[in-house]
Amino acid sequence: MSRDARWKALLELLVERGRLDVEEAAAELSVSAATIRRDFDQLAEQQMLVRTRGGAVVHGVSYELPLRYKTARRAPEKQRIATAVADLVAPGEAVGLTGGTTTTEVARALAVRGDLATGSPALTVVTNALNIANELAVRPQFKIVVTGGVARPQSYELTGPLADGVLGQIRLDVAVLGVVAFDLVHGAAAHDEAEAAINRLLCERAERVVVAADSSKLGRRAFARICPARLVDTLVTDTAVDRDTVNRFEEAGIRVLAV
Repeated sequence: MSRDARWKALLELLVERGRLDVEEAAAELSVSAATIRRDFDQLAEQQMLVRTRGGAVVHGVSYELPLRYKTARRAPEKQRIATAVADLVAPGEAVGLTGGTTTTEVARALAVRGDLATGSPALTVVTNALNIANELAVRPQFKIVVTGGVARPQSYELTGPLADGVLGQIRLDVAVLGVVAFDLVHGAAAHDEAEAAINRLLCERAERVVVAADSSKLGRRAFARICPARLVDTLVTDTAVDRDTVNRFEEAGIRVLAV
């Protein structure tokens, strides 16, 4: 296993469990305890975790994996979700895309749709995510609008008051939210309050709101709320979601697509 793959696996285990012992991590990854100690020390130097006696813990409630480490997590589910979300978008519409791994897959799914291969524009995409804008800008049939703001290295998202001027002047047909948590009581949420604020503005400018979230994010809450559940029209998730959860969302008036 390469160092990058090992680090990715360690960080994913930390997100799931909150705490890891050296011996436990060594057994999980089939490497030596000395290797894990070096990994923990190096990741701590990058402020990716907090070193403890005999192990490591996450940073706390606002802990967040940088996007480059999250890309492979639940990838098949995210790709299925992305395809289903892209199918909800009609040619010629204006679409808002927040940052995140699932919304990045939505952008890719939109890019390969045959009925969006031509048009002037075939689609207008408004995003605060630099990586999404970069992927779609090479497609001349798409009109790409970037919000402006200050980039967060964890997610490549632009945040701050510079985005307000752009978002205050536009209307969207649909806003697609990538979230870290979605719950009927606490709504859609993100780790970072600045990202949540920009995502909230995208919701407010949209005729309909779609949450794209794998089932592991449902029934959870996170630090910064994006919007209440009542503002969400459609939830697209994977088939691992339990029936009770689906029923609760549907009873609240939210359409649920499990793919």
